[in-house]
Order: sequence, then C-alpha cells, then structure tokens
Amino acid sequence: PPAPAPVLVKPAAPGQLAPPAIPAKTPVAVPGTAKAAGPYRVLKTFDIGGEGGWDALTVDSEAHRLYVPRATRVMVIDTQTGKSVGEIADTSGVHGVAIALGKGYTSNGKTDDVTVFDLKTLKTEKTVKVGKNPDIIIFEPTSKQVFCFNGKSNDATVLSTADQSVTGTIALGGKPEFAVDDGAGMIFVNIEDTSELLRIDAKTLKVEQRISLAPGEEPTGLAIDTRNHRLFSACHNEKMVVVDALTGKVLATPKIGKNVDGAEFDPSGGGFALSSNGEGTMTVIGATSGEMFGVVQTLTTAKSARTMTIDTKARMIYMPAAEYEAGPVEAGKRPKMKANSFKIIVIGT
Repeated sequence: PPAPAPVLVKPAAPGQLAPPAIPAKTPVAVPGTAKAAGPYRVLKTFDIGGEGGWDALTVDSEAHRLYVPRATRVMVIDTQTGKSVGEIADTSGVHGVAIALGKGYTSNGKTDDVTVFDLKTLKTEKTVKVGKNPDIIIFEPTSKQVFCFNGKSNDATVLSTADQSVTGTIALGGKPEFAVDDGAGMIFVNIEDTSELLRIDAKTLKVEQRISLAPGEEPTGLAIDTRNHRLFSACHNEKMVVVDALTGKVLATPKIGKNVDGAEFDPSGGGFALSSNGEGTMTVIGATSGEMFGVVQTLTTAKSARTMTIDTKARMIYMPAAEYEAGPVEAGKRPKMKANSFKIIVIGT
C-alpha cells in the first residue's frame, strides 16, 4: 500500500539532543512511492514444527541461540543451523526469556513465577514467585537485576541476579507490555491500557516519568536507540510513536502495519526502527536528519508473524509464524494452528 507522508517535527531546541547526521546512502521515504524494495529481505525459514503458541523471542548473539517460548516450554534453537538444541520444560504460559550472567529467566504467565535455568545445561535451578501473569522480562545491566513485568497485577517484580531473591516490587498503574533499558540505569515500559510509556530508575525502583503516547493507542512493542536516546513504541492503531528518551517529547508518529506486537531497532545503516505486524508485514522506519521519520520499506513476511527479535551483531531478525485452520473461532481465542506449521522467518540485509 502507498506509504504516508513522513511526519515533520521542528528541530531540537537549544539544550536538547540534536539529531545525528545520517549518511546520504540511507534510504529516505518518498511520499507516494512503493515500499516493497528496501534494505531488508527474507533470507530463509527455519521449519520448527511442534505444538503451542508463542510470544517474545530472545536471541543470545554470543552463543548463537534463539529462545522461543512455546506455551508449556521454551525451545532453544541454534541460529546457525535452525535446529533444536534443547528445551526448558515446565514453564506454563511462558511469555519471555531474559539472559543474565550465565543464567536464563523465564516468565511463566499461568503459574505466576519465574524459572531460573543454567544457560549451558538448560537445567532448571530455581523457581521464584512473582506477580500475577508475568509477561515481559528483561535484565538491567547497571543494577544487575532482572525486571519481570506482571500483566494482571499491574506491577513489576525485581530479582537479584546474585541469589535470585526478590528485591522489590514496582507499581505501574496499568498493564505492562514490552520493556527496554538504556544501558545507563533507566528502564522504559509500555503501558497498554493507559497508552503511556513509563521511565523507571533501576536503582531506586521508582517511576520517574509517565509519558503520554497520544495519538498512539494500546502500545505493545518497544525498541530503543541508545546512542541517540530515542524510543519507538508500536501501537495497535497503526502508529509508531517516536519519543525523545531524555525529555519525553513525541517526535513523530509514522504509520505502521496492522496487528503489531513487536518492535526492534537496528543501529546499522543509519538506524532503522522495525515493527512486526501480524497482518504479514514488517514496517521499516528510517531516522533522517532534521528529525523526520518516514517509512522506507514494507516487507512481506507471513500472516501471524507479530513478534520479533534482532541479533544486532549478526544483523539478523527472527520472526515466528504459523498457519491456522479455517473456520469459526471462539471469542477471545485464536484459530487452531495447523500441525507442524510453526516456523521462524529469518530476515537480513
């Protein structure tokens, strides 16, 4: 479909972060032109199969492993071969995986706990109780703590990586979705039901700022450009809300695809924000000089490919997808997945 015109935003005021200089070769959106061509393409597909839905993937660049939550367990895939190297069992309702200092942490939505496992052996070492319906889980490096965001208790449980004990709970005032950290002690998390973006101090465990994402609604995926202090919040009303992480100012709201769930930032090639859209596309947003953000590509992926993760070192993107049976669907539930249709789409440049 034709891309919308880029949203223009005035240059930063004195004292604010100036936009970076972007190489001339960076693709820039031109209103009214086709967006099929661009920097990304589908390279291959890993045919994984197996039963169970999925949620947020996590990639370990150093170990060449991809952690794939699959309802009751986490599948571990070798990113070089596409083959399974093992599983973390008994993770009922698992949503996400965090990697921290030789251990992994899974957020188990149906049992309200976190499974701690050894990265080398994949064996479970401990189970820790957290809030209700734990969802996204991340490791914050400056505090050396794991933050587990709980969807039904509207809070975050904080765990020490030293002994996996609970060190605190943070009230969020709404349903958390994806979260990221800036590598310098700040955590940002989308609040879906209030359409806000929260900034949390990882040391004090306090919410420092609540940022309205209007006109964005129901934010899910979240990505960060740590170098230029920009956040990219993917919203269900087909907007990518670009936010200045230092001031909380909304910089732009380019249009993305339908049924989005995930977002990532690729710092290579001038920098691209990416959204994985369940309609079967990946929207690519380019950051250009003068604070203008436009769609530079709409890549066809596969219907249901709604979440994603990126290996920034290898510059590879991984998207899970599956095929579904035709026919009526019970309210509040997804269609039945076709047997052994689950796959991982691998995207590169």
